[in-house]
Amino acid sequence: MTPPRLARASAAAAALSAVPYDHPDARRLTSALHAEQLSTYGFADDPHASQPEHFAPPNGLFLIAHAEGHDGALGCGGWHLVDPDTVEIKRMYVDPAARGLALGSRILRTLEREAVEHGARRAILETGNQNLAALALYRHLGYQAIPSYVPGRRPTVNRAMARELMA
Repeated sequence: MTPPRLARASAAAAALSAVPYDHPDARRLTSALHAEQLSTYGFADDPHASQPEHFAPPNGLFLIAHAEGHDGALGCGGWHLVDPDTVEIKRMYVDPAARGLALGSRILRTLEREAVEHGARRAILETGNQNLAALALYRHLGYQAIPSYVPGRRPTVNRAMARELMA
């Protein structure tokens, strides 16, 4: 059964807020992401294995998106520093009911702005080769393919990407 779609105005007016990675809405969304990845690929990194401090300021950030009139968060994403100039974007996810409404783009752009404010000049990320919507979003926003930066990743499944960030 296809989930009901949100109105464009609701998603466009979604409020983004920083929360701890172990916030209940963040846990629900990252669990949904994990379930989708398991369904698509048969395996996935466990989002609960990441320590909440990993996404805590000043070396990280985790955002969730809420839309007026909708119970619960609709999307999420975070970053953490991997070196003084580089952040890794992680756990990008948009609820199926809010897909196609540019919410992922808003989350990613906000994460990038916040990362620049913390001194980052480059963002890296990883997604799966079957996640065509994510790949299109990242390419549209200027991310380009790079060699994998995570040991043991399958090049037939995982796609690493990067983009230079500007103030």
